This record gives sequence, C-alpha cells and structure tokens, in this order.
Amino acid sequence: MSKKNILITGGFGLLGRNLFKLLNSNKYNVFILDKKKNFFKKLELNIRKKNIIIGNYLNKKLITDVIKKKKINTIFHTGATTQVLEALDNPKKTYTNNIFGTIKLLEAIKDIDKKIIFIFSSSDKAYGEVKSKSYKENTSLNAIFPYDLSKTCADLICQSYSKVYNLKVGILRCGNLYGPGDLNMRRIVPETIISALMNKNIIIRSNGKLVRDYLHVSDAANAYFLLMKKLLNAKQNLQIYNVGSKYNLSVLELVKKILNIINNQKTKIIIKNFSKNEIKFQKLNFNKITKELKWKQKINMDEGLKNTIDWYKQHFNSLKQKININ
Repeated sequence: MSKKNILITGGFGLLGRNLFKLLNSNKYNVFILDKKKNFFKKLELNIRKKNIIIGNYLNKKLITDVIKKKKINTIFHTGATTQVLEALDNPKKTYTNNIFGTIKLLEAIKDIDKKIIFIFSSSDKAYGEVKSKSYKENTSLNAIFPYDLSKTCADLICQSYSKVYNLKVGILRCGNLYGPGDLNMRRIVPETIISALMNKNIIIRSNGKLVRDYLHVSDAANAYFLLMKKLLNAKQNLQIYNVGSKYNLSVLELVKKILNIINNQKTKIIIKNFSKNEIKFQKLNFNKITKELKWKQKINMDEGLKNTIDWYKQHFNSLKQKININ
C-alpha cells in the first residue's frame, strides 16, 4: 500500500491526538472518530472539519459507512473507557465500550475488507498482577479487575480474529501514558500538576506504593507508527509488542518528582489508601519492540514532565473555565 486513509477511534484523547499529529506530519490522510467535541484537541490538531466524525464506535452502521466512504486502510483503535476507578464503579459500561466496541470494529473489517490493518491499544493492565520481574509478550493474561479484564478480553479477541479470520492485527501493550493535553483529571499526572499549580493538597487514593512504567505519549505514538509500517509488509498477520519505559516509579515517587520540577514547597501529599482494587506492581519487558522495530524511548522523565507541566501552565485559565477546575 502507498499513502493511506487512516481512522483513529478516540482521536481527541491523549494517545489519539498525538497519533494524529505524527501521522499528519508524515502526510497520511487521517480521520478522527470521537464521541465528544474537544476544543483543546481540535484547536491543536489543525484538522479539517471533514476529517472529524462525531459518533460512537459501538454504532456498527456508522463505522461501516465511515470505512467504506472514506476508503479506510488502517484503523488505530485507541478509544476506550480508560479510568480504573470509573471501571470499578461501572463495570458494565466498561465491558461494553472496551470489549464490544472492539468486536464491532473487527466485524466491520471482516465484512468489508480483510486487508485493512487493525491496531489495538491494549495495556500492561491486561497481564494482571506480575508473577516475575517483568512481563514479556508471551506472559499469560490474567487480569481480574474490570478495566484490566476488559483489556485482557479485547486483546484476546483481537488475536482470535487475526488467527481465525486472517485479519492483519497489531497489539501494543503500553505502560502508563502521560503528556501535554490530558484532560482526564483523575489521572495522577494532570491531577498532581493542577493541584500543585493551585497550591492544593494532593490526595493519593492508593497507599502511594503502586509501581508502574511511565511513558511519554510521543514515544508511544512512535511505537504505533512503527507497528503500522511493520504490518504493511509483514508475512505474519498478528504482531504483539510491549511498550515499556526505563522509568518504573511508585505513585509517591512520581508525585514528588512533579512537585520538585514545579518547585512547589506548599502542597501537601495526603495518602488516603481507599483504592485497593488495583495491581501493586507492573513492569514491561520491551526488548522485542526495541530489537524488531528499532523503537526506543526518546523522552526522559524530567524532560517529559517539564513539557507537560508547561502545557498546563499555558492553558490553566482556559482549563478552569472549560472543565470546571476549582
């Protein structure tokens, strides 16, 4: 295939937006499907109105029409219910969005054109609790919590469709993503930054000891781009990679690092420890993607956090108005 028409589900989200910018800069014709209009993402993307589709990927007729009319060659499925706490509160919604939404897209590809590349945004959470020092791609998927299990199920379903129906499927299991423009204020990085900028106490819902890989979203977007290029010419239809990080930190370590960069001495850290239904330790082995796709982490943690903090400082007043920060 030459230059392609690409569809990104959840395209106004943190990952989707950065994928759009990377693909657009490489002269691909990119369409965004998202349920919500988002003033920040839209303004920053420099995207034409005709390339924005407001709608839900659970609507099979809609996605079928989009794929056919826009002649889509590749789909990046980044749309999902992403919050662990939201998933705990509403598992049915999470399973519907994350599992059945993925099935709707795979079914559309199966029915329309099996040559369409489908790249699924899985997660390190799909593995469940780590049983060794780190996860490898062949580690069993054993999640139990709702968000984690939704990713496990969707991940396995993608593998099934690839093997049974001969679809070209790529799966990336990333660590925790952060970066400029994340408007989900229940995520630890934006929540900490906004609290620190307002000199408000930072409430940590866990015991502060949960350990995760933290990866700048630009590095993640590059991994998706490299995987797409691999699938264009790969003989094997199914490609699975971990996208981990050199920076494996506890929640408390991350919060302190952000406060140090902001140089905030006033904000207090309060550990509530009422969120106990989460994986305690996660670490991804990402040797495979480094070796096979030549991917590497380009943005170090301090640099990544600094450019993220700068974005929130720049947009602070608008954020207060638009997403009701108080």
